[in-house]
Amino acid sequence: MRFIRKNFFGIVILAPAVLYLVGFLLIILFKVIELALTHVSPQGALFPTAHHFVELSTNPEFRQAFVRTIWFTLIGTPLELIMGMAAAFLVVREFKGRGAIRSLMILPLAIPTIVTAIMLYIIFDFPGGHINDILMGRHAFFPFRIISYPVDWRGSGFFALMVSMFGKVWRDMPISMLIILAGLQAISKDQYEAAKTLGASAFQTFFRITLPLLTPAMATVLVLRSIEVWKEFIFPFILAGSYPLLATLIERAYHEWRNPNEACAIALILLALIIVSTLLIFHSLKWLRRQLVRV
Repeated sequence: MRFIRKNFFGIVILAPAVLYLVGFLLIILFKVIELALTHVSPQGALFPTAHHFVELSTNPEFRQAFVRTIWFTLIGTPLELIMGMAAAFLVVREFKGRGAIRSLMILPLAIPTIVTAIMLYIIFDFPGGHINDILMGRHAFFPFRIISYPVDWRGSGFFALMVSMFGKVWRDMPISMLIILAGLQAISKDQYEAAKTLGASAFQTFFRITLPLLTPAMATVLVLRSIEVWKEFIFPFILAGSYPLLATLIERAYHEWRNPNEACAIALILLALIIVSTLLIFHSLKWLRRQLVRV
């Protein structure tokens, strides 16, 4: 009761939002689970059943999408962290024009995702996309002919997903940069001064001070960005529509297969992958920090 009286104003302000979010989440989650575990046949509805999960396990399209999604996440998430760290280390120091550089780096967030995806669709179009024109030496600023025939970027699963990943990393990099930048600015300069006084090299300073103290920010980036990469829809849908990931396969199962039950089953599988990967990231970074602090 004392806690409620002390924080009454904050509780009153936040209660409607919390109730709305929790209620909305629980209702949707309950309905998704119900549909995923229900199989409707001529003999009637069967609940609960793993029928749809068994069907998906034998579906080659689902298995291919499952593998693609894992690779897309395993490559895309570290890339977002690396690019965010590189950008943060670039702008953390004082230099002339730093404000302008920061503003330019945040610019991708101002562009709607679908606009970015359509821009990449045009740039990597076949046969007359801008990338093909450049590589074939059709522009005066780059007269070198690297390829003789245009590349069908979206006609290859590998290239289509790489272009999708490029768009995803480019657009979300500012978020990673801002989180890492906040972590860097939270590290006391006194620790760097002490390390310099003791004769520590830049390599030792990075691995003994910066990296261990930066692991909470890195964990935040990896968790938030991995969740976004797991469920990425717009870039793969527009740029790699013939090579679906799990998120785009949900849309296909609902609209093309006319099977909302299997769509919900795929959504639950995707949710399980997100939960497992989040736990693995937390445990891995916790182990990494113990190893770095022990050095």
